[in-house]
Amino acid sequence: MIMEKNGKFVITINRELGSGGRTVGRKLAEQLGVKYYDKALIEGLTKEFGLTVEEIEKFKAQKKSWWNEFNAYYTKLNTTTMPFEAETILTTETMMEAETRILQDLAAEESCVVAGRSGFLVFRDCPNSMSVFIQAPLESRISRIMRKKQISHEEAKAIIEEVDKGRETYIQKYADTSRYDTRNYDLVLNMDGLTEDEAVTVIMTYWKLINSL
Repeated sequence: MIMEKNGKFVITINRELGSGGRTVGRKLAEQLGVKYYDKALIEGLTKEFGLTVEEIEKFKAQKKSWWNEFNAYYTKLNTTTMPFEAETILTTETMMEAETRILQDLAAEESCVVAGRSGFLVFRDCPNSMSVFIQAPLESRISRIMRKKQISHEEAKAIIEEVDKGRETYIQKYADTSRYDTRNYDLVLNMDGLTEDEAVTVIMTYWKLINSL
């Protein structure tokens, strides 16, 4: 990985549902002093504005202040609790194209942390990027979902299995690889025995290391 000193950067967080990866990404962004964008935001934008690739460009062309409007929408979403349904996997090619364009535009504007299934794909050829995959033991994931949703063990396990399958299918369809292939990432963390703050410390340590080379 080639780092450009003082240039804009993007750190992507791919994570298993129930691993705590979303919280890790948010805490990491806070420590770095940059924006945090997750899948819920991107899906929210595409649903809110009905954005295809062509419509994104049309939207930007018509609104000189599109970035300010985007950030206003981001702020609105970020101050509310994201619905669990935001984990729904959308598999249309149009969504993938729109998602890619939105993420690339975000990173072109400012440094950021991006959490979502396609981040490591979108930025894999970007020189100022780092990709992280966050995993956790299945039972830990189940317990986390049970607590968050107040549901049974069986219900939580079923949700995890469905989301895992959907995300893997999505990656295989658009990238001909597996999200579990560690070669797709610069850093892979297993949250077993790690708190979210400790995970952030590990990521920050690695980030500082590669920036010092």
